[in-house]
Amino acid sequence: MSAPPEVTPAGPASAESARRSATLRGMAWMAIGGLLLVTMNALMKRMTDEMSPLQAQFLRYLFGLLVMMPWVMRAGLAAYRPNRLPGQLWRGVIHTAALTLFFLALPHVPLADMTAILFTTPIFVLAGAALVLGERVTFARWAAAAVGFSGVAVVVWPHLSGGGAGVWSLVMLAASPFFAVSFLINKALTKHDSPAVIVTWQNLVVTLLALPLALPFWQTPSAFQWGAFLVCGLLGSAAHIAMTRAFSLGDISAMQPIRFLDLVWSSLLGLVFFSESPTVNAMAGGAIIVASTIWIARREALERRMRAGT
Repeated sequence: MSAPPEVTPAGPASAESARRSATLRGMAWMAIGGLLLVTMNALMKRMTDEMSPLQAQFLRYLFGLLVMMPWVMRAGLAAYRPNRLPGQLWRGVIHTAALTLFFLALPHVPLADMTAILFTTPIFVLAGAALVLGERVTFARWAAAAVGFSGVAVVVWPHLSGGGAGVWSLVMLAASPFFAVSFLINKALTKHDSPAVIVTWQNLVVTLLALPLALPFWQTPSAFQWGAFLVCGLLGSAAHIAMTRAFSLGDISAMQPIRFLDLVWSSLLGLVFFSESPTVNAMAGGAIIVASTIWIARREALERRMRAGT
């Protein structure tokens, strides 16, 4: 007679334990993905110190495309024919615009500041979802955006009086809404094409569009630089795989706090490789931006669960 009371709560407890375990694994994948991505950005910063940022942009995506080719050849070209070619092309155009601003600013902005500024991308995604996906923009979204941009002001403000660095920080900030639009188009494309197809076409279109921008500044890369771009292609692909794995294991709102680790990674790499000491403003501003993103993501996740009756 005592068996049913013991078995009944064990089921939910077991399911909750499995959910928590999956979330923890997802957080670990997110931390790894962030480390890989920040490492790639640090290496790309080194490359933009040695050659034109526009040439570095082209080579980064050329090698990203080359890294994908073994999978393309194994599956066959037909498997990588997109179902929404116009969407893939438009995403490539917008992503190239974002990358051009990003790479132009990269040599001039400390890694920690760059990471904090790009934390604004999810805020632009939340605000822009109304335009691209037809979602309703709530007061909470605008409040989160306002708080997030106050964090950007904390990061950027000390540089503005100095002229150059402040201007390039604003150029870096200008890349963020373009990245957000690219992300939203990507989300729409996942309904029609696989992630592998989307990533491959992103690399292809960006490579083609970046080539004419790079040619006027072309200089023959050294053996080290060729190797560095190959490593960047591998790091970028591995980072996207790790982050995709993270989102498959847990709710996106649970993954957002781990993004603050990106600021830790970038601060350490900036200190080791560029002698850039992380500033209090970068850490504080990044914390404000991440906190606003976590708050709105969790609020909206709760509202979705309430509407679904779970």
